[in-house]
Amino acid sequence: MIKATNVQKYYGNLQVLKGVNLEIKKSEIISIVGASGAGKTTLLQILGTLDSPTNPEDSTVEINGIDVTKLSPKNLAKFRNEHIGFIFQFHQLLPEFSALENVCIPAFIKKTNKTEAEKRGKELLNFLGLSDRYHHRPKELSGGEQQRVAVARALINNPSVVFADEPSGNLDSESAENLHQLFFKLREEYGQTFVIVTHNTELANMADRKLTMVDGTIVT
Repeated sequence: MIKATNVQKYYGNLQVLKGVNLEIKKSEIISIVGASGAGKTTLLQILGTLDSPTNPEDSTVEINGIDVTKLSPKNLAKFRNEHIGFIFQFHQLLPEFSALENVCIPAFIKKTNKTEAEKRGKELLNFLGLSDRYHHRPKELSGGEQQRVAVARALINNPSVVFADEPSGNLDSESAENLHQLFFKLREEYGQTFVIVTHNTELANMADRKLTMVDGTIVT
């Protein structure tokens, strides 16, 4: 469901990705590991359409059979909103909105009506053990609760794939363990594909496949 070929990325004269090739099947949980500076986050951002290869003429990034590097900016934004979810190390919740409102933002961008969006948002928050936190603002939630709200936000539009960049890096060990287990529970429940960049050895080893990056290439 994801296929990338010959993905290269330069920042000035620095080549960060050196012709990465990658295939990921539907509902796989993939971890990407490697030293800082190996290119993990850059690759994740390109796969997630937040960035693009430096060599679009001879590279491809396909998601569900669509080469996203060939989409117009407007169509790319629409595709990203409808098919991709993101979870970051720092939850990126908007402080002025409640948990439920934060979760529903991608659905509102998709033009989902408010009643339907809030119903789906509550279902996800309930599933994540946050049924009593709908109207709490981020500052009223623990770190683990904030990250679970971010997970619900990533899932609100039923994306095909969820990209996670160090999702447990800002959590205590217990919250991190709960989040790791949650990814597998979500895969069983909703069938999503997960691509996770992590320095957490335990999470990396739990994945269906662990890919190691060294100097801009995938070596295993």
